[in-house]
Amino acid sequence: MNTAKKQRNFIAQGSILAITGICCRIIGMLYRIPLVDVIGTVGNGYYTSAYSIYNILLIISSYSLPTAISKVVSTRLAKERYDDVRTALRVAFIYATIMGGLMCGIMYFGSDAIANFMEKPFCRYALRTLAPTVWIMAYLGIMRGYFQGSGNMVPTAVSQVFEQIVNAIVSIVMAVMLFNYGTKANLIYGNDQYSYAYGAAGGTVGTGMGALVALLFFILLFLLYGRMPEGNGTSRSADGKGRTRRRKETHGQLAKVLLVTLIPILLSSTVYNISTVLDDFVFSRCMSGFGLAASVVFLWGIFGEYRILFNIPVAISNSLSSSVIPSLTNAVAEKNKPLISSKIKISMQFVMLISIPAAFGLFALAEPVCNLLFSSQNNSTLIVVLRHGCLAIILYSLSTITNGLLQGLGHLSEPLINAIIALVIHVISLVALIYVMKDITAVIYANTIFPFAVCVLNIGNLHKHVRFKINVRNTFVVPTIASAIMGGAVFGLSHFIGMLLPDSFSEGRFGLAVILCICIAIAMFIYAVMLVFLRAFTKDELLEMPMGLRIYRVLTKLHLM
Repeated sequence: MNTAKKQRNFIAQGSILAITGICCRIIGMLYRIPLVDVIGTVGNGYYTSAYSIYNILLIISSYSLPTAISKVVSTRLAKERYDDVRTALRVAFIYATIMGGLMCGIMYFGSDAIANFMEKPFCRYALRTLAPTVWIMAYLGIMRGYFQGSGNMVPTAVSQVFEQIVNAIVSIVMAVMLFNYGTKANLIYGNDQYSYAYGAAGGTVGTGMGALVALLFFILLFLLYGRMPEGNGTSRSADGKGRTRRRKETHGQLAKVLLVTLIPILLSSTVYNISTVLDDFVFSRCMSGFGLAASVVFLWGIFGEYRILFNIPVAISNSLSSSVIPSLTNAVAEKNKPLISSKIKISMQFVMLISIPAAFGLFALAEPVCNLLFSSQNNSTLIVVLRHGCLAIILYSLSTITNGLLQGLGHLSEPLINAIIALVIHVISLVALIYVMKDITAVIYANTIFPFAVCVLNIGNLHKHVRFKINVRNTFVVPTIASAIMGGAVFGLSHFIGMLLPDSFSEGRFGLAVILCICIAIAMFIYAVMLVFLRAFTKDELLEMPMGLRIYRVLTKLHLM
């Protein structure tokens, strides 16, 4: 296979994984909606807290395994060093067994201590049901890394779909069963928290079952198609005439290679994900200190519902904008400074064109969105929280793309250092805000300060390495003006349609869905018209963006360009 074909294959395989990742994230977010209907906001508070602990222990045990193993495997398969690949897999299996088992034990046997530490004693049930998943995911990471390293992303993509479908179905079914069981426990023990706690635990069972199904799928696939030939590759001798067998790498050498690859990914992932755990701990402790412990779990459940809505536009904008990074890496390799500068500007402009209208749209349509998705509860607090947290959508999207740009330039440590600095600022501001506000909005504002600090530091680093000038008008000002006009229009439109329709229809889920579909369609049209009218981009800039040609064709058919 020549270089061009290899490059096309790499892009195709990467696209499969990226598209599947977007779909799985959307499935993973959407199933939380009926789950919250079952377990309620209080149950979602227990679920969110348990999941944040699970994420940290998962990062330590196995989060970086697929990436590390794929790198080790791909380089050795290319040289036909099959024995070394087997040794690497054995080393990874030992690591997964030790670290996965250790983190599983900490989560299961330390569940009481962790739950009490977080001021949520009933969270221990969800922690225990999640514990085995940490161990399963460690082995699953090895299998995914092996097939990715062999250049085949399809098994990973298929397994992710299986995992999410099983997760969604089992989570909801088990949540219903255990919530009903917990209702009986409420009567026996005279405490209404058992139903919420058991329901949250049931919701986490699906995560483990999904991972187990994916692991079994990989084991079957490996037995059928994953076997490697015997041998460890050959190389030419010193005189160039014969070929000699390569020397095998030892377990110790490959363990060192894996750790060197694992640790940087592990550290950066931990920093980016630990903020939620710190938020949970600081908020719970401070609120308990104010004598408001009774409201902590409910308010944290509200925060969990906000995160469901928050993650959808951030995930979509980041997944689309990340497609620019490979071309930036190529420009860096070619030392093409004008192209590097252009790619940086286009990447930032594109992610703002997506995230800014998403934030304004959620602000304007917060009431019908929340009432549609969480119709079984009073959403007045969630609506306020969502509107206060819309700015964070823009800042998280920008901070993520600037992280990717720095990594694309080859500066891997700078995003980590910037995240650590931002995390310190975040915690200090969180404590101060909680003391002033004594409400969950303090966490929302602190979560806005964190990505803002990351953005400032990252953009400063980008300017240091690449002399480029951000087009402030087209990147920030024009999308904001267009989004404000769009948001104002659909805010008025949603209320106008609601007034025309009978309350029995407009306040039901189907009626709200109809209203939102109409508003979203009109919002997209208004936003597109305003972008073209305000000349947010040139034709050349649009064609450089992800899906730019398709967008240009649509705008041309609508006679907007």
